[in-house]
Amino acid sequence: MITLWFGGIGGAIASETAPDPLTVPDRASEATPNRPTLDTNTIPSAKVSQFVRAYLQVLRQIEGREQELLSAPTSLESQRIEREIESASIKAIAQAGLTKQEYLQMLSLANIDPEFGERIAAAIQEAKNQE
Repeated sequence: MITLWFGGIGGAIASETAPDPLTVPDRASEATPNRPTLDTNTIPSAKVSQFVRAYLQVLRQIEGREQELLSAPTSLESQRIEREIESASIKAIAQAGLTKQEYLQMLSLANIDPEFGERIAAAIQEAKNQE
């Protein structure tokens, strides 16, 4: 479940990412089922900034509750924590000005398009440096 919100992005931040990269199927075209509908050449910097804000918030949600999740005494408790993380992540994505689908598509693009992945990784690093 958590891999839905957090996947590896580019080599520049690989040390932060344990889950395998996420690929989101393009429901509009069965011919290319793993290709997102966004085009990396037309994504404006403002959208990238929104994604980075959302990504960092989602990352904080996951990292902040990771130990609690890992030490959950039952699978029911683990599922409850995962739902809470997911809910907080959806809220963070919306607050950043993105839809869940936009976030997932950009995450997927960052994982399958090396140039876009580097663009996102650089933007994440810049955002972290400004914190």
